Amino acid sequence: MESWQTPHGSATAATEPSGSAKQIAVTCTGHTRPVNDLCFSSFVSTGDYFLISACKDSVPILRKGSTGDWVGSFKGWILIMFVGDSEISLALGHKGAVWATKITPNATLSVTGSADFTAKVWDNVTGQPIISFEHAHIVKTVDVSDDGRYVLTGGNEKKLNLYDQRNQSAITPIRILEGCANEIKTALLDTTHGLVFNGDGKEMRVWDLRKSAQVSSRIFEQEITNLAFSWDRQYIIVSAGKRVYFYNAITASLEKQYDVSVDASCAALHPENIKFAVGGTSDLWVREYDFVTGTELEVYKGHHGPVHCTSFSPDGQLYATGSEDGTVRLWQTFPGTTYGLWQAL
Repeated sequence: MESWQTPHGSATAATEPSGSAKQIAVTCTGHTRPVNDLCFSSFVSTGDYFLISACKDSVPILRKGSTGDWVGSFKGWILIMFVGDSEISLALGHKGAVWATKITPNATLSVTGSADFTAKVWDNVTGQPIISFEHAHIVKTVDVSDDGRYVLTGGNEKKLNLYDQRNQSAITPIRILEGCANEIKTALLDTTHGLVFNGDGKEMRVWDLRKSAQVSSRIFEQEITNLAFSWDRQYIIVSAGKRVYFYNAITASLEKQYDVSVDASCAALHPENIKFAVGGTSDLWVREYDFVTGTELEVYKGHHGPVHCTSFSPDGQLYATGSEDGTVRLWQTFPGTTYGLWQAL
């Protein structure tokens, strides 16, 4: 992969350990406003994996996943047009806060959703937008199929849009799922089973794409803050209030639920299902829990603002968190081992 903008952020290890296990976080700078979302790719042919982060500063950043080293910033190219004697420049990047992002497993494409009423698909090699999907309101959540063909969007329109990039009218949704009572903050796409999951308000809805209809729902006591797939796609992880739920991703039946010590903004499950990480809506600490028992294992201090998003790397050696403080931090799953920028103590 090539760099396509001048680097403006780097990854550095913290100078002081924090937390009971003396965790040393790697801090990834470069964003200038709160980080709203992030996502890891799988391993690619080079043996690397990558991390994309979305921010209110309107510029998503792509990094090398194991170290946080900068790869590129998605600003888009400038289109210059001449109208008579006047020169008009048009920037094709986002013009508003970027609320959501996803990256394909092979790291070739990224998708972003923005307050500028668009969702964009990006070429991760060139850093240029491939296509832009226009909406009537803010796009708060996006997802993409593993092969990059299908893109799911949702937001303040209170509906879900499914796009097919191979369709001749790609900018027109091939499915529109309507009937949500609130803005859609989080949604997941499962093209293998033809299912879509979304959270709006206190309700998680399950949709069958073959019928273009809602087939079930779950009502929670508190508002849903995030939905996420486990790496093996076995679970849908739901964060709502001071509780994290793990639903079967095919039957939507509840498998596990655990109380946590903060109002959870996000949760991510280790690829081997041994522990899960939780961020809080108003808490500055990162917390780890045992997946079998729900016991709180570790609490790590490092961020200077609430944690909005978290995700484990494909090998489970680290997880990333994005915060109101404008940084992405990388945390070792097993502190004290040699990995990435960390050296064994």
